[in-house]
Amino acid sequence: MKAVVFAYHDMGCTGIQALLDAGYDIEAIFTHPDNAGENNFFGSVARLAAEQGITVYAPEDVNHPLWVDRIRGMSPDVIFSFYYRNLLCDEILQLAPKGAFNLHGSLLPKYRGRAPLNWVLVNGESETGVTLHRMISRADAGDIVAQQPVAIADSDVALSLHRKLCSASQMLLGDALPKNPQRPNRGTCAG
Repeated sequence: MKAVVFAYHDMGCTGIQALLDAGYDIEAIFTHPDNAGENNFFGSVARLAAEQGITVYAPEDVNHPLWVDRIRGMSPDVIFSFYYRNLLCDEILQLAPKGAFNLHGSLLPKYRGRAPLNWVLVNGESETGVTLHRMISRADAGDIVAQQPVAIADSDVALSLHRKLCSASQMLLGDALPKNPQRPNRGTCAG
């Protein structure tokens, strides 16, 4: 199954690796350039893509018509977003006949939007998790496919909880993604 992936951060690397492990054919990865002003303690999606020989792009505006046309030309079966920082326009979401899916760092519908990890800590929550859901035009509002809860310990800080969420994402995607999807272009017919 041909996928186009939008990814950033450790969660992006986790998602990409899960797709590769499940046998997905990743046509291209869209990411963000690292910002010198940020504390980049996390894995590099661009580096992982290069190691795997996957084409990587970091456009300023992926929703620009030129990029939409380029993605259309890739003919993705499915689209995944793993911690990509920007919303994708409806035109991109409609390009994949199998759907577009996002990995979100909370147990939706709680903590929609950006930085849910920070907010669960600020609000003193005892549990959070990760959610794989279908993407629609509204952020984090599509149908839920799978969730993996994570307990928040009193000793957890942002980095320790981040690591727990990455581990939970690996488990969730390992369970939720179909293994070894068939590749119709390699099939034959009998009879």
